[in-house]
Amino acid sequence: MNKDDIYSRVAVPKHTARDGAATGEAKSPAKRDWTDFIAPIVVVVLLGVAMEIASGYVPDYVLPSPQKILDSLEEIMTTSLGQVAITLGRLAVAIVFSLVAGVVVGLLIGVSKKLGPFVRALVVIDTGIPALSWMLVAVFWFKDSETRIFFILTVILLPFYALNVHEGMKAIPRDWVDMMESFRPSRWQMLRYLIVPHIVSYVFLTTKSVIGYAIRMVIFAEFVASAVGIGARMGLAESTFRIDLVFAWTFLLVLLNLFFQWLVGYVERHALKWRVEAKVR
Repeated sequence: MNKDDIYSRVAVPKHTARDGAATGEAKSPAKRDWTDFIAPIVVVVLLGVAMEIASGYVPDYVLPSPQKILDSLEEIMTTSLGQVAITLGRLAVAIVFSLVAGVVVGLLIGVSKKLGPFVRALVVIDTGIPALSWMLVAVFWFKDSETRIFFILTVILLPFYALNVHEGMKAIPRDWVDMMESFRPSRWQMLRYLIVPHIVSYVFLTTKSVIGYAIRMVIFAEFVASAVGIGARMGLAESTFRIDLVFAWTFLLVLLNLFFQWLVGYVERHALKWRVEAKVR
C-alpha cells in the first residue's frame, strides 16, 4: 500500500452545500444575527397589539394605551436622560468591578487548596442572603447613596462570576492539564495559556445571565436608597399616580436590556470566533 492509498483512507470527505444543510450545519453569523434582531421586535409588536386591545376595556389608570405610553416615553427622553445616564453609570461600574473581582475570587477558589474551600463557603453563604437584607444593611452601614448602591450590586453580582469561573476551571479536560504539565510550565504560564482562555466563555455566559438581574437590582436599590436614577423616578411616578410613566420607564428598561444582551453577544461572537457552535439535529 503506497502513501496515496493511506491518505485516501484517512482523508475527510468534503461536503457539498446540500450535505451541510442535511447534517444541520451551523447558520452563518450574519443570518443568526438577523434572526436574533428580528425576534424581539416581533414579540414587542405582539405585546403592543395585546395592550392596545386590553386598554379599550379597562381605565387608563389600570392599563394606559400604547400611544399614551409612547408619549410618556418621549417625555422621558426629552427631560430625564440625565437620570438614565446615572443608572447606566452605576450599573456599568458595578458589573465591571464584580466581573474583575469575581474572576479573581473564582481563580483563588480553584487554585488555592488551603484558602479555596473557605472562600467558596463564604461566596455560597453570600448567595443565600436575600437582596432585601443587603439593601437594609447598606442603609444602616453607609450614608452615601452611591456607596450603598455599589455595595448592594457588588455583593449580589460577584458570587455569580466567582462560582461560574470556578466551575469553568473544574471543566478543563484532564488531558489538557497533563499536556501542559508535560512542558513544565510555571503557574503564571498555566494560568495564561490554559485557564484564562478556557474561562472566557464562562465570563461571557455569566455576564449575559446577570444583565437583566443587575438592571432589576439597580432599579430596586435606587428606589430604596437614592433620590436620583430611574428607580427613584419610578418611585416618583408611583407617588403621583402616573402609571403611564411607570410603563414607559419599564419599556425603556426592556429596550436597554435587549440592547445590552445583543452587545455582549456581539462581543462574545467576535472574541470567540474561533469556536465552532455545535448544532443538535
